[in-house]
Amino acid sequence: MAGVAVGLDVGGTKLAGGLVAEDGSVLDRVRHDTPDTPDAIVELVVSVARNFQTRHNLEPVPVGVGAAGLIDTEGTVRYAPNLPWADFPLGTVLRSRLDRPVTVDNDANVAAWGEYRAGGGRDAHRSLVMLTVGTGVGGGLVLEDRLVRGAGGMAGELGHITVLEGGPRCPCGATGCLEALASGTAIARIARERVAGGQIPPGTALATPPPDELSGKQVTIAAYAGDRAAVDVLATAGRWLGVGIASLVAAFDPEVVVVGGGAMQAGDLLLAPAREACAARLIGRGHRELAPIVPAVLGDDAGLIGAALLALAAQPWY
Repeated sequence: MAGVAVGLDVGGTKLAGGLVAEDGSVLDRVRHDTPDTPDAIVELVVSVARNFQTRHNLEPVPVGVGAAGLIDTEGTVRYAPNLPWADFPLGTVLRSRLDRPVTVDNDANVAAWGEYRAGGGRDAHRSLVMLTVGTGVGGGLVLEDRLVRGAGGMAGELGHITVLEGGPRCPCGATGCLEALASGTAIARIARERVAGGQIPPGTALATPPPDELSGKQVTIAAYAGDRAAVDVLATAGRWLGVGIASLVAAFDPEVVVVGGGAMQAGDLLLAPAREACAARLIGRGHRELAPIVPAVLGDDAGLIGAALLALAAQPWY
């Protein structure tokens, strides 16, 4: 079977694997709990790749792995906040065990490549910016038809551009990062602060649960139910998202900006204010086309699809 690869998305709690065709279609898939030791994760990845080969009577095919963390040009996981890896040579180990081409990259990078080739950016020809808005804000960048990893593989941390000097503290330790102002965590924080400050009327959806229990998902549910205060919270986060996107568009001039992640359950309640804020800040507005800001379409499959397609592309680092 020509033009297929195995893609694996290794997260802190689950490992999703798929046999993926070059058009991005998933031909077969598996899902496992993520083991709690590096060696056990390697054994599971090797087992999944070999099982796809056996089940479909394949010659050895390329394998792509996406994992959360800082990953260098050799596929070494330098740091992973939710996985038991530190300076672990995952790429080298897997290539030795599987005796075939293996690509290892950051989870947001592979998701960006998946959306570029087979998702919300599939009509783009050369460039894309992707933001994943969930608990935090991740990102990926495609320029000149290549995934940008940076000098040491650490590029694409788009959630940590500064959009408000002296703003809320980010988990990275800095203040005013895009992640601190537009993530799902930030949406919950904004809502809690407004409840505590008396800006949200008693008895309304956001004022009913204990403030400490408010989540971004609850804000989205309340907004879709027509709660004005919840809509305003999402609009505030959306505007900050647009401020960050405007900086990225000014820097990279992409054909399209794709936004994915769990917070995209809010849809245009988040994206419409983002588009407006981005357009208002775009240099040369009125004399250029604004890159469309669109939702991601691959959902939970973005990682495994992107990892497989990146393995098929066999791109050098750029």
